[in-house]
Amino acid sequence: MLIPVVISGLGGIAALQMLYKSPRPSRVIGGQDAPDGKYPYQVSLRRGTFHTCGGSIINKRWVLTAAHCVQGLDHKALNIVAGTNLLEGGQEQTYQSQYIVYHDDFDMWELQNDVALIRVSKDIVFNDKVQPIKLSTKSEKDEKSVDVVLTGWGSTFLGGSAPNNLQEINLKVINNKKCAKEMGFNITKSHICTLTKSGEGACHGDSGGPLVADGVQVGIVSFGRPCAVGKPDVFTRVGTFQDWIEKQQLQFSS
Repeated sequence: MLIPVVISGLGGIAALQMLYKSPRPSRVIGGQDAPDGKYPYQVSLRRGTFHTCGGSIINKRWVLTAAHCVQGLDHKALNIVAGTNLLEGGQEQTYQSQYIVYHDDFDMWELQNDVALIRVSKDIVFNDKVQPIKLSTKSEKDEKSVDVVLTGWGSTFLGGSAPNNLQEINLKVINNKKCAKEMGFNITKSHICTLTKSGEGACHGDSGGPLVADGVQVGIVSFGRPCAVGKPDVFTRVGTFQDWIEKQQLQFSS
């Protein structure tokens, strides 16, 4: 499913982000087509008409995503598409980015602080298929076997095309100590990891998308060993950045 793509030199670890134009319906790695309207907070970030990353609506003017999805982009470079499960052929709402900000301490090599916000140029119109997601306010230590759902338009295999239909997959949270051992990479309290089995997980195009538990967003797709090879997927832990998220919105409006 989801993550950014610039392959770093970190032993095959990748922030999974790619440009996709969807040629045909297919399934995310181990996932299935999401029911229409089930995930009204999910958005597609696009350069023109090309899907690059996922994101989530958090209120009428702001979208949450990953820093690696927006680093270096002009503040008006993205279209944010909401209200549809389809990359092509849907009845979507489209908004232009007005302002983009990512964490000052984002590190592409260490993949720390991989969080960003996008302010859209006009109010998002809420309806049955367009709604904000509640954000976790917790920054607790490792959870054990928490059920979570990942959604996105990530490719179904490494180097593949994006599916036209939004995909969903149920995953399990693993503790950070196990995640670090499996990854051979520095996993901190600002990360949250999932792992079920080989053949299930995130892939290119899923980056920036939401990881949700009981209707609350707990993670943002950040990086992994592409794709679904039986290693953990790593997400930015949303609760760790609650203060930063609130501060950025207040600074813009002040």
